[in-house]
Amino acid sequence: MSRSQDSSGNDMAPKARTYLSKALSIMEEHSLLRHQVDWADLRRKAFSQARGAQKPADTYGAIGSALQTLGDGHSTFWEPEQVKENLSSSAVPLDGLQGRSLKSGIGYISLPGVQGSQKTYDKYVGQGRDAVAQADETGACGWVVDLRSNTGGNMWPMLAVVGPILGDGKVGMFVDADGKKSIWSIKNGAPYVDGKSAGWGGSQLVARSIPPVAVLTGKRTASAGEAVVVAFRGRPDTRFLGERTNGVPTGNEGYRLSDGAMLILTEVKDADRTGRAYDAAIPPDEEIVNDPRPVARNRDQVLEAAQNWLLKQAACRRT
Repeated sequence: MSRSQDSSGNDMAPKARTYLSKALSIMEEHSLLRHQVDWADLRRKAFSQARGAQKPADTYGAIGSALQTLGDGHSTFWEPEQVKENLSSSAVPLDGLQGRSLKSGIGYISLPGVQGSQKTYDKYVGQGRDAVAQADETGACGWVVDLRSNTGGNMWPMLAVVGPILGDGKVGMFVDADGKKSIWSIKNGAPYVDGKSAGWGGSQLVARSIPPVAVLTGKRTASAGEAVVVAFRGRPDTRFLGERTNGVPTGNEGYRLSDGAMLILTEVKDADRTGRAYDAAIPPDEEIVNDPRPVARNRDQVLEAAQNWLLKQAACRRT
């Protein structure tokens, strides 16, 4: 595909014009919705907005507007300082990554989002796998996977933690604008994409093979958090409870630009193990909104419903 001419940017400094043109070219080549965009019009508007730009930073507004025009609701742009902040090793606290044993031998793991450096991801996986092992000390009959606070980030450390609960085999896929698929799978509790390790070796398996699982979702469950939801879709003995997810079950790729800024571009839709693709909020099987009244302040009705469902499953049923 030939690129449209950037004649409207002739009053820009060459460095700024090249910078904006590069960003737009990345979008045109890789965007999930690239076949639905009038690229000549998008480029014309972007260069018009950036008219007179003298340096790369002067084009940031035009790049942001172009990303909004794509219409995927997920692509974004990080200025150099945001890149440093978001990818630093201390970017995300891991306090919410916890595991415990609930009543009647049910295991519980809360899986928050994670974004940062490789050091952060390694810490997340180590802490998460320890949490799963701790919750499984007595051999959990079933599991609650709580994704209500998972606002996204990198899905692979998350799958490295819950892989032993998910079970080995194909668990989902990415699908790009041309229908090309990249398969997600679990092997010995660790995540793989198209047969290649996504990082982190095999994990200690949970005591019960293919246990029943209750997955908790909410409005904050987004992006990579939704990818984990999708990985559980189509899994046997699995139920989803809570509220519908945020609505961006799509995969992003980061592109560093010449000044250290980063283009975060949505390139793929998430699809479950059956091939069903998702591009909007994912509804639960059982919709439950916690009662906000003071009398119910200490009750977690979603978690209660999850436990009640699990206790009715054969693996957890009391004799």
